[in-house]
Amino acid sequence: MVNAIVIILVIILGIIAIALVGAILVYNGLVTKRNLVSEGWSGIEVQLRRRFNLVENLVTTVKGYASHETDVLEKVTNLRTAIHSDDPAARGAAEAQVSGALANIFAVAEGYPELKADTNFLQLQTELSDIEDHIQKARRYYNGSVRDFNIACETFPSVLIAQSMGFNPATFFELESDAERQAPKVDFS
Repeated sequence: MVNAIVIILVIILGIIAIALVGAILVYNGLVTKRNLVSEGWSGIEVQLRRRFNLVENLVTTVKGYASHETDVLEKVTNLRTAIHSDDPAARGAAEAQVSGALANIFAVAEGYPELKADTNFLQLQTELSDIEDHIQKARRYYNGSVRDFNIACETFPSVLIAQSMGFNPATFFELESDAERQAPKVDFS
């Protein structure tokens, strides 16, 4: 009788230990995925900071040739300083405005052949193209991390840990329209 009680007690403790280890593994997995989402967002921030620094140089270069186009140039400068959001949806909308404003700068540049031939302008054009590629890759990484995190938060049994520990699904970095999804065109051929 005592042996049966001991065996039952050992089985119960074993089940509790397995459940506890499983909960710890799920919790650690959720923390890891949440940190990957944060890392992905940070990668987007780095690339956008690089683009914003480039935009300042681009605006300065274009101003030298097209000083009477101040409305377009001021809009780009204002947009550059106005984007400070940690919300991916708000950030996506703001980034779309910056992309549109950059497209306007390049449209203005079309009217200035000497600007299109300027070495600094051509270098900035190339750098902008490279940065847009890096931004796209950073967004893809972020959205992949969000996908993995959200799947972990919403599937059984991790959904039980996620809900009880305050893990909420993350928001994808999305743009609102097809026009916003396009990178600024920088081809001057």
